[in-house]
Amino acid sequence: MNEWRFLLHRRWAGYLVLVIVFAIACSALGTWQFNRRAEALAEVARIDANYDAPAVPVAEALPDPAAFDIDQRWQVVALSGEYLAAEEIVVRNRPFEGSSGFQVITPFRLDDGTVFMVDRGWIAQNSEGRPSDAPPPPSGQVAVEARLKAGEGRIDGRTSTGVEFATIDLEELSERVGEPSYTAAYGVLVQSGSDADEPPLAAARPERDEGPHLSYALQWYVFALMAFIGLAWAANQERKALAETSGSTDASTRAARKPKPKRRDADSDLEDGVLDRR
Repeated sequence: MNEWRFLLHRRWAGYLVLVIVFAIACSALGTWQFNRRAEALAEVARIDANYDAPAVPVAEALPDPAAFDIDQRWQVVALSGEYLAAEEIVVRNRPFEGSSGFQVITPFRLDDGTVFMVDRGWIAQNSEGRPSDAPPPPSGQVAVEARLKAGEGRIDGRTSTGVEFATIDLEELSERVGEPSYTAAYGVLVQSGSDADEPPLAAARPERDEGPHLSYALQWYVFALMAFIGLAWAANQERKALAETSGSTDASTRAARKPKPKRRDADSDLEDGVLDRR
């Protein structure tokens, strides 16, 4: 056991503390990746449950216009009323298949008088960076379907300019329309047939992908374990080095302490030689 006494040195205590801190950080990152995986799996479950489900009236899905449950994401709702084309706005800096453009948001007045915001799709920007022309929404009484999404809220430092918004800020849109509105969720228009190929372009179906979070989480835990294995290996290497040094020192000490044979003086040697010749 004495050969491990060097571990009591302050230097090795510092090494152990560093390894523990590193392992804690790796474990925290692994837990974070597990949480992200759980979120991704929850989103996949919402897509499976809601995306292709039959439509329900929006008033039934959202009895409180100011409330929205995240588990309702992608739920299909039925809308009946008319578009308020004069209140239409666009949201800038929206990606679509590698390009940046605008999302077209058109208020829709329901039969009960409440306004629901509808995302009609994506349009490209022109050479000046402004929205390209998009066909107007249908006029008069129409019935459409949309998939629910949560409003985006407002981002500090990013404001609206005319009809161009920085985010899908339902509160600001409600103030702009000046009528009772749904302020927690809006709807992505369900398009089919030839309408899906004409601007505004429909958003692609969300991917059912949990991502690489599980493998990343396991990697972080492996890194934490490897830190302790590395510390143990380094300690064993130092133990061997100290043992070899101690062995060499002991051998030198023993050699130094070994009695040397006495040397007879020269006269005795001569006398022995004379006696041998007789």
